[in-house]
Amino acid sequence: MNHRVACLMVAGVALACETPRLVASAPSPYVEILVNGTPQQRYAHQGRWYIEALKGREYAIQLRNPYGVRVAVALSVDGLNTIDARQTSAAGARKWVLDPHETITISGWQTSRTEARRFEFTTEDRSYGQALGKTANFGVISAVFFKERVPEVRTLDEPARSQARPPSAAPRADAEGSAKRANEEYAATGMGRPTDHVVTQVRMALEDVPAHTVNLRYEFRPQLVQLGILPAAPVHDPLRRRERARGFDPGFAPVPPGLR
Repeated sequence: MNHRVACLMVAGVALACETPRLVASAPSPYVEILVNGTPQQRYAHQGRWYIEALKGREYAIQLRNPYGVRVAVALSVDGLNTIDARQTSAAGARKWVLDPHETITISGWQTSRTEARRFEFTTEDRSYGQALGKTANFGVISAVFFKERVPEVRTLDEPARSQARPPSAAPRADAEGSAKRANEEYAATGMGRPTDHVVTQVRMALEDVPAHTVNLRYEFRPQLVQLGILPAAPVHDPLRRRERARGFDPGFAPVPPGLR
């Protein structure tokens, strides 16, 4: 039985910038999470892949099509479709369409045909899912790739493929300074500032079985430490340092370099 998708979204731009510099992780043939254009390191743990969520930072999702045919990608964040925020099966979801061997970047939730609102790592209570009352799937980014079955495509609308202009992500200060509070906060994705992202709709027939599925879990560093994925930071105890203090040492008073 042919599986047809009633409405697909075509991303309005393939990446035109330089290939991001990788840091401690090899490129995935399918999905990367970018912060300031840099792919974030992945950690394997008990059969799952994890990345560190950087609280208050914007991020984007880079999709690569490694196949010689078009694909449609069902992409969800916190269980919400990135196009319409609905919770459906991957087969029934609206999807992003990539040409053969194309790479695109999805910077945020698609709020209209011309605009998106950027993804932002935040806490559960400040998340987009919390605002919608859909809180069952926090901390998961999922991408399911379906190959096109029929090469012909019938366009519903006039093509509107134009250069998206996502502004560079700016670091935001973490207002919570308490380590105890940080240990009790869990990562989710918020709806950030607007960015241009033009899309158009097409119809296409897809294979019934997905060609590939990527699931990424994300958590703040304290939770990754609790899960045993990252090592705990060394404990600096000021009292122990002070207990090691002594009185006189031989010699004379040194002059700091800046005062010489």
